[in-house]
Amino acid sequence: MTLSTLDVGIVLAYLAAIFILAQWVSREKAGHEKSAQDYFLASRALPWWAIGASLIAANISAEQIIGMSGSGYAIGLAIASYEWMAALTLLIVGKWFLPIFLRNGITTMPQFLEERYGNRIRTLMAVFWLGLYVFVNLTSILWLGSIAVSQVAGIDQNLALVLLGAFALAYQLYGGLKAVALTDIVQVSLLVLGGLLVTGITLGQIGDGSVIDGFTTLWRQQPEKFEMILDPANPFYKDLPGLSVLLGGMWIANLSYWGFNQYIIQRALAAKDIREAQKGVVFAAFLKLLMPVIVVLPGIAAVVLAPQLERPDAAYPTMMRLLPSGVLGLVFAALVAAIVASLASKINSVATIFTLDFYAKRDREASQAKLVRVGRITAAVAILVAVLTARPLLGGFDQGFQYIQEFTGFFTPGIVVIFLLGLFWKRANEAGALAAAVGSFLLSLLLKLAWPALPFMDRIGLVFLLALVLAVGVALATRASGDRDRIRTADVSYATAPSFNVASLAVIAILIALYAVFW
Repeated sequence: MTLSTLDVGIVLAYLAAIFILAQWVSREKAGHEKSAQDYFLASRALPWWAIGASLIAANISAEQIIGMSGSGYAIGLAIASYEWMAALTLLIVGKWFLPIFLRNGITTMPQFLEERYGNRIRTLMAVFWLGLYVFVNLTSILWLGSIAVSQVAGIDQNLALVLLGAFALAYQLYGGLKAVALTDIVQVSLLVLGGLLVTGITLGQIGDGSVIDGFTTLWRQQPEKFEMILDPANPFYKDLPGLSVLLGGMWIANLSYWGFNQYIIQRALAAKDIREAQKGVVFAAFLKLLMPVIVVLPGIAAVVLAPQLERPDAAYPTMMRLLPSGVLGLVFAALVAAIVASLASKINSVATIFTLDFYAKRDREASQAKLVRVGRITAAVAILVAVLTARPLLGGFDQGFQYIQEFTGFFTPGIVVIFLLGLFWKRANEAGALAAAVGSFLLSLLLKLAWPALPFMDRIGLVFLLALVLAVGVALATRASGDRDRIRTADVSYATAPSFNVASLAVIAILIALYAVFW
């Protein structure tokens, strides 16, 4: 695959435009010095459309586009449960989690843990998140994104890796979260447009020019690829274990990711108010319903158009070869947009946690300008470390993303236990939270070694239940938090606006219809 001069021009025009836009939207009024709240939380003034778009832009990157298309090729539509159940999870986050976070002025997830439990669990989890974001998330996006860029653009992968990291850093370095969030509506629009073009052209190839005929032909020829709930006899049952997908461990993974993950929840924490935050998560929920059309259907179409692929992950790049000049440039720009938006989001969250949860506590007299400067330095160091370690950490893995999922799954159950109890059970204490954090890792490791046949998703659900029992038991056997619990919940209102309720019912109705049709 090679990019024409027109394609290259489109990509360069996009990069220039998005960089200029990021600097323009993050400019300050004359005489106003950028504060830490301006830089890390966009002055707590994000509108709903920026929140919703930024949630999706932070979530979707090259590894998800290419990886889920590959899963669509190998498994089928069942992989869409990751997207569709995320839509329902976002509604839960908007209705029950955000009111508590915003009522208490939370800026980072480690801050919530300190306000609720104490300093030890805050420090433990802050170190964990920094390590995860730099050595797992940033490296995976850079590595897998550089593979995609090098394959499509025909440039050296090391050069692609450096260019992606440098551009993502420069793009958000001056403006912080405001630069990221207020430009993500452009990123997501391009991502959706580019994805729909790939889907439309691939289905059109199957249907002799008709997208609808292409879809019905694909469904008729590959009915097994449109089963949402896999049978135990399915070779991929261990990856998506039947009804457990709807009732088990995926809930834990989604709640951790969408509810308690700094680089995701930071957008909602930066909202003007709770109503704006809730409108933003509903907007994101509707976008999640659309994502399988963009990232899964091209992979299923590749089963018909390219049935002899050696690797499923080659499905999306192969479908891109069908695109005419100009359209290819637009779709490639969309792929770059997804990579850059996710990188910028994680860079900003690393800077936020380090600056506010570590540096600001050490230097309590630091000026706002100094905190912003520390945040920028941290961002630069984080991306430099990620660029240098991406190949050593992931270069030897054929399926790096799967290893990453496995790693984070060791800690996810404990994280969800700690936050759910902290939000909704006043008797929860730091001893119980520490027990859940340590127990989650040890129990996950034990089950993996003792019961290797247990599906990964079922293991997450089982470890969650065991960690929950452990946290409650330790909390009841030890002293309550007392004055260390500074999170106020008694005056929190969970009432939601009629627009939120109607939109939520619409999301739920669509989900029921989708699962009914593709059961």
